[in-house]
Amino acid sequence: MIVPMKKVSLIIKGDKKTETLKKLRKLGIVHIESVEGSGKKLEALKEKASLLENALYCVTETKIKGVAQNSLDAEKTLKIAEEISALKEEKKLCSAEKITLSTELDRLAAWGEIDPERLSALSEKGVDLSLYEMPTADYLALGENVKTLTLNKSKTSVKFLLIKSGAEGESEVVDSIKAYRFELPQTSTAQIKQRLESLDNRISQIDEKVASFVCFTDSIKKAIAKCEKEIELEVYTTGMADENLSDLTVSYFTGYVEEENLDCLKKTAKNNSWGLLVEEPTEEDNVPTKLKNNKFVSLIYPLTDFLGTVPGYFEYDISGWFLGFILIFFGIIFGDGGYGLLISAVAGGLIAKSLISKKKVPPAFWLVGLFGLSTILWGTLTCTWFGLSPEQIPQWLQKLSIPFISNVYADKIWYPPWTNGEAGLTTAQNLQIFCFSLALVQLVVAHIKVASRNRKSIKILGDIGSIMQLIGIFYVVLSFVVNAQVFPFGLVIGGIPVGTVALVTVIAGFVMSFVFSNYNGSVIKSILESLKNIVSVLLGVVNVFSDIVSYIRLWAVGLAGAAISATVNELASPMLGNFMFIIIAIVLLVFGHGLNMILNVLSVIVHGIRLNTLEFSSHLDMSWSGHKFKPFEEQIED
Repeated sequence: MIVPMKKVSLIIKGDKKTETLKKLRKLGIVHIESVEGSGKKLEALKEKASLLENALYCVTETKIKGVAQNSLDAEKTLKIAEEISALKEEKKLCSAEKITLSTELDRLAAWGEIDPERLSALSEKGVDLSLYEMPTADYLALGENVKTLTLNKSKTSVKFLLIKSGAEGESEVVDSIKAYRFELPQTSTAQIKQRLESLDNRISQIDEKVASFVCFTDSIKKAIAKCEKEIELEVYTTGMADENLSDLTVSYFTGYVEEENLDCLKKTAKNNSWGLLVEEPTEEDNVPTKLKNNKFVSLIYPLTDFLGTVPGYFEYDISGWFLGFILIFFGIIFGDGGYGLLISAVAGGLIAKSLISKKKVPPAFWLVGLFGLSTILWGTLTCTWFGLSPEQIPQWLQKLSIPFISNVYADKIWYPPWTNGEAGLTTAQNLQIFCFSLALVQLVVAHIKVASRNRKSIKILGDIGSIMQLIGIFYVVLSFVVNAQVFPFGLVIGGIPVGTVALVTVIAGFVMSFVFSNYNGSVIKSILESLKNIVSVLLGVVNVFSDIVSYIRLWAVGLAGAAISATVNELASPMLGNFMFIIIAIVLLVFGHGLNMILNVLSVIVHGIRLNTLEFSSHLDMSWSGHKFKPFEEQIED
């Protein structure tokens, strides 16, 4: 259920902001509406938080685990963060210099060892040497006016020393080839290599020093959490609205409190002389959402938290339905009882480890276990185990399966009694019917929930009309998609014209939905509203058809996974009989089935979750526009 909230506005003296907020934080029951803070103190706190977060990133990046933690106070932790930041900056400068020097060394590599100081010393003694590199043809055309010493020669270029002698015409030639002159380095290649080695050593020292701070990881995390609380307090303090009343300044803010905690807030407000206004939230308010369910239904929370899906306060809590249907979808998509055994074994190991260490078992472990059991159940019902053919599966497992959907009877045709043996259904078509039936159940549940909310209004007739459309179009889907011979529109069973009833149900449901779905005190206005959106209303019928058909993805994805499993087995089975290739076969089986399980996980996220958050939710008019209820409270110590 979605916990009922009350909107509260708190009015206090302007000079009591910080004091009041600290008392509220200690109380820990009010969700304060977001505000934008400002000020130098806030900026300083944000810089401090950034410094600590960067320090945490640096120490966790070392990948060193299992280190005993040392506890430090906030001040010493901040100093360590500053030291880490300085080391990180120094490492960045060292790395940049290293890149520059390495690039320079690469440029000089073809020339061997170069020492500009020695060349400069020769120049002072009257021996003026310069380095050049130019195309071979241009070099040969230099003539006899310049003296050169060839250092390296290839088909395309020449590296040489030019020795200035002051000969006639020499200066003109030198000027003409200045573009080919090789720029000397600032220091010798030997000194560059020495500096690079020095930089490598310093970077290693910095990494070792940073790694030594891993023992303060917990202290840094606590300092970050404390800093975030200080930022939160400063944001609310500086972002609180002010009003000047003659010589008195009052401040106020808006928040939300759980209905059951309202009396506690009233008592605190009275004891501290705060002004308190309590209102019922409206749809215009940005009301936070808090979900409260039993332990079993709450197992879905790790998944919805991972997805970041939160229902709006005025929407529905579908946690229970979400859990129930996602378990079914997971089982069908994975589809293999063998995979279910592996999933259950992993979950069982994690749960056992937590129990042995006397820790609370995370809900995610139980959820994974349920996914495994769901997959085992579906694999049992369809006789699907590690992609094996029915002949390879023990008889007792075959007998546990349901004939209509079991792989054991994959080639059998099932003849419904009304067809008199003239038309039948395959096992694959039976599975399709199951998926469409699942769609009908889930979407009808959605409209029943909507109808329940509108039970005191004529608008409920529009919801009943939507349910009628679903039931009628379900038969249309069976006829169009599954088998038109088994489900013809002229079908009559027990004197009841089933096909005709289905079409009449669709039409009657459409009329009821058209007339009453927009009802808000006037039937005429409701009809006019539908007429204004006539295109959307007509497309709504098509959407119902497509939404039901969309559930065929469960069968299709499960079928694809089964095909991959069978293919992996076929590739590996010939090698299992040969001792020399048995290792390769095992690797192929592990890799193939492992990859298939990963693909199935992605399929659950893409397809299974979609059916809950899109098809199901759209029929509930849910947009998942909510945000979590987060009370302003004290930092929770571990």
